[in-house]
Amino acid sequence: MSTLWDTMGPALWPAFWMTIKLTLISAVGALIWGTLLAAMAVSPVPIMRGFATTYVNIVRNTPLTLIVLFCSVGLYQNLGLALAPEDSDFIVNNNFRLAILAFVLYTATFVCETLRSGINTVPLGQAEAARSLGMSFPQVLGLVVLPQAMRTVIAPMGSVLIALTKNTTIASVIGVAEASLLMKTELETNGDQIMAIFAIIAVGFMIITLSEGAVFGWAAKRWAVKR
Repeated sequence: MSTLWDTMGPALWPAFWMTIKLTLISAVGALIWGTLLAAMAVSPVPIMRGFATTYVNIVRNTPLTLIVLFCSVGLYQNLGLALAPEDSDFIVNNNFRLAILAFVLYTATFVCETLRSGINTVPLGQAEAARSLGMSFPQVLGLVVLPQAMRTVIAPMGSVLIALTKNTTIASVIGVAEASLLMKTELETNGDQIMAIFAIIAVGFMIITLSEGAVFGWAAKRWAVKR
């Protein structure tokens, strides 16, 4: 065990810090894109509704691994889309940003559906009253409906974030040095201590996800909509 800790210990924090960065940055991007998708899904414009519905149905039912590989192989290797400047750390930074792009595209579909369920809980009379005052659709959605919907779905959003945290392990397929890549490396070099390696990585993910669950559970009670 001491030999395993000597090799694995110093790499644990950098690996889990990479996991945390992937989670946080992807979560912000997914929240923004998912909110836009939700707005389009409830829009009175048929083309926007059609786009949002088609996008969500296709991307949500596509394996995340394929989306990550599409961003790496399709966008970068075939189309030449680079998301990082050409320097000594180009490969590392570019793969990191491609992974974030994939997570944003995928997770936004779940954010959209979660938000849309929250929008459905807002009494229709409130939107009608706002429209009767002369407010436009963006004003009704942004000032009346979305603030209440977001407070309603705080707990489900926590579940989406926890799922995103676990999904970051897929970034290892394009070489992003997060926790699961560290686990694979350690399994190759310390194959006789499989259970210990699994336990260390599992505990790390449990600490992150349980912390997220506790924060969102508190927030859901603190800002719950009282009807």
